[in-house]
Amino acid sequence: MNTHEYQAKEILAKYGVVIPKFCVASSLEEAEKALSELNAKDVVVKIQVHAGGRGKAGGVKLCRSKEETLEACKQLIGMHLVNNQTGPEGVVAHKVLLTEAVDIKKEYYIGAIIDREMARPILIASPEGGMEIEEIAEKSPEKILKLPIPLNGELKRYQQIHLANFMGWKGDMAKQGMALGKALAKAFMATDASLLEINPLVETPDQKLLAVDAKLSIDDDALFRQQEIAKMYDASQVSKNESEAKKHGLAYISLQGNIGCMVNGAGLAMATMDTINHFGGKPANFLDVGGSASKEVVCEGFKIILTDPSVQAILVNIFGGIMDCAIIAEGVIAAVNELSVKVPLIVRLEGTNVEKGKQILKESQLDIIAADGLADGAKKAVELLH
Repeated sequence: MNTHEYQAKEILAKYGVVIPKFCVASSLEEAEKALSELNAKDVVVKIQVHAGGRGKAGGVKLCRSKEETLEACKQLIGMHLVNNQTGPEGVVAHKVLLTEAVDIKKEYYIGAIIDREMARPILIASPEGGMEIEEIAEKSPEKILKLPIPLNGELKRYQQIHLANFMGWKGDMAKQGMALGKALAKAFMATDASLLEINPLVETPDQKLLAVDAKLSIDDDALFRQQEIAKMYDASQVSKNESEAKKHGLAYISLQGNIGCMVNGAGLAMATMDTINHFGGKPANFLDVGGSASKEVVCEGFKIILTDPSVQAILVNIFGGIMDCAIIAEGVIAAVNELSVKVPLIVRLEGTNVEKGKQILKESQLDIIAADGLADGAKKAVELLH
């Protein structure tokens, strides 16, 4: 689950990270009140959306007066951002963040991720901030420091010292940087984050380290123990289908193809999409109904798939481990009858109670195409559209 910049900053501040003073507004009235609270000469106004590239899109403005700030808020509240991160639908900024402008002497990068190759959380830092960390890693890997984060979130003293030396911090700057690294590591582990970054982390002319931007993403599977953060979920930042899927416990992501996919298990769903691509087709979505979906949930999944007008065929690929194939079959029949499915429907069932599931589908006398395996199902789906 992604959070907005202002939410990430609120969380970081609780762990002792120094954040420039800021306010959030969703209307001009709130913006005017925020300005009086900030009492700053120069103000930066930023749209709050779950996407990067805000500055390039005109979503970040430096304002030198109250009038200029209010005009910026008027333009940015309600701004529709479309870029390669949002997809063609784009996202709308319902709020803006107003923060006092900071004089910048130097920019740094610091963040934390789960390193899949090392199979552990790591802290990443670079004395080169303000750029894409991937670009720095590719062109100048020697400027990237990676430190493993202990599972209790307590960065060791020698790791803090290593961080300060690598970043070139000395004296009081070193103390600030070591405290910052310690706080960031703690926040990352305590919030069950999958990504936490400050870019840029800036040094001011009077040698203060400030987090002027922040990004925080939480592992969806850990939200059950992050109740306060879960409340920060903003449905307006995802597609209507993704929001609806979340209500029913479904994992759904819209894609650009025309073959709808309903699968149980994320790994099998990705394999299904890969197999469709292998045979020359394009999946229209990722949809994982989970390992124990009910007939009703399966029906909701069909509704979500069919709201996409580009879907010209649907491939149901179920491997019944925990899932009972008979329940899937009943859900498929209920959906076809209720929704009057008009597009070709290919169903591959395997696993628990599979013979009963196949029997239910056969006896329904509905126009359902049976598949003998994943490859057979994907091939049939693609061939039907060519």
